[in-house]
Amino acid sequence: MIKIRLSRTGRKLSPVYTIVATDSKNARDAGKYLAKLGYFNPKAKEQLTNINLESIKTWIGKGAMLSDTVRTIFKANNVKL
Repeated sequence: MIKIRLSRTGRKLSPVYTIVATDSKNARDAGKYLAKLGYFNPKAKEQLTNINLESIKTWIGKGAMLSDTVRTIFKANNVKL
């Protein structure tokens, strides 16, 4: 099953997350993903950057599921899919 979820990058105590489409069996930070879809920085003023909504909609059309965390982040930042 394909999931759209977060992959953690950044330094200790200063996380930056990459929104990726990946197989749900892969580890979170394994680096194995199918597509990068955007970035989430919880400490920045504008938390979501470089979000590719067209690609996200394409992956959802192919059967990908949003993780609970990504769904909550999109809802909090008024991202309409």
